[in-house]
Amino acid sequence: MQARLGELATQFGCELVGDPESAVTHVATLANAGPQSLSFLANPAYRTELTRTRAGAVVVRSEDVEVCPVSALISCDPYQTYARIAGVLHPPPAFSPGVHETAVVAASAKVSSRAHIGARAVVCKGAVIEDAVSVGPGAVVGPRCRVGQATRLHANVTLVEDVRIGRRCIVHPGAVIGCDGFGNARGDTGWIKVPQIGGVEIGDDVEIGANTTVDRGTIDDTVIGNGVRLDNLIQIAHNVRIGEHTAMAAQTGVSGSTVIGNRCMFAGQSGIVGHISICDDVVIGGATMVSKDIREPGFYTASFPAEKDKDWKRKVARFRRLDDLAQRVASLEKADKKVKDQDE
Repeated sequence: MQARLGELATQFGCELVGDPESAVTHVATLANAGPQSLSFLANPAYRTELTRTRAGAVVVRSEDVEVCPVSALISCDPYQTYARIAGVLHPPPAFSPGVHETAVVAASAKVSSRAHIGARAVVCKGAVIEDAVSVGPGAVVGPRCRVGQATRLHANVTLVEDVRIGRRCIVHPGAVIGCDGFGNARGDTGWIKVPQIGGVEIGDDVEIGANTTVDRGTIDDTVIGNGVRLDNLIQIAHNVRIGEHTAMAAQTGVSGSTVIGNRCMFAGQSGIVGHISICDDVVIGGATMVSKDIREPGFYTASFPAEKDKDWKRKVARFRRLDDLAQRVASLEKADKKVKDQDE
């Protein structure tokens, strides 16, 4: 899509340095941009690339304008502004309303005439598909599921049952939402399956990555708030509640009945044990295990960076002796206290 720089500056509240009639058609990196490309500079490490770029325009902060050799859109937050402009230049692919001839739609399902049901998709009994929804090829919308206005389910997404998704959401290929949680009681002769009878409630403007799984609740619903971002390959267990605008990177795992606040961020491979609470505005570092409640906002991490194998093994050997060392210190402190008491 083509857009003039003057129009973009007005729409996104930028100051323009350059010809307002010049147009851009797509986004590109500073290094690979051409005369019709829009790029951005958010990280000062790429300032040298800015000086050499051939882009049609670059979104920059005011302090970088002097070294920008092309038209500039000045913003206090270049990356956010770039993201919004990129959405204009690269809108989601259009789809034609209607049901593909190979799709299967139950008689009791309610499908808007303005929705798109792709090839070999299945819409089960009692499901509701609202206006401007796109259900991709091979996707399954299970019994009693509801998909809100303008939400997109990509290929092979599975909504198992009792899943309610809000408006303008995006669910990427292979995601499974509403499958049974890992509920088992130990019996005398083995495991007894605990029926999972809750559902999944997902708010508006949520994005769920490829092959991510969100389990249904055991009794009450699993809940994901408005604006949440879940990356690929994430596991959300039964009865978890995730607050608005929280984001999780790939391979994060959240155990059952955990409550997570608003605007939290979890780096890749984070692990959260079950039945704990995490307050608003918490950031968890990569590969960090959270094993207890977090009640104060802030950055939390507990990872060991990679190092030479022989150094790590030496430290592990020391870790294994820590209990003996602690007992020796305790004995020495006890003896020292006894001597002091006798002196007094």
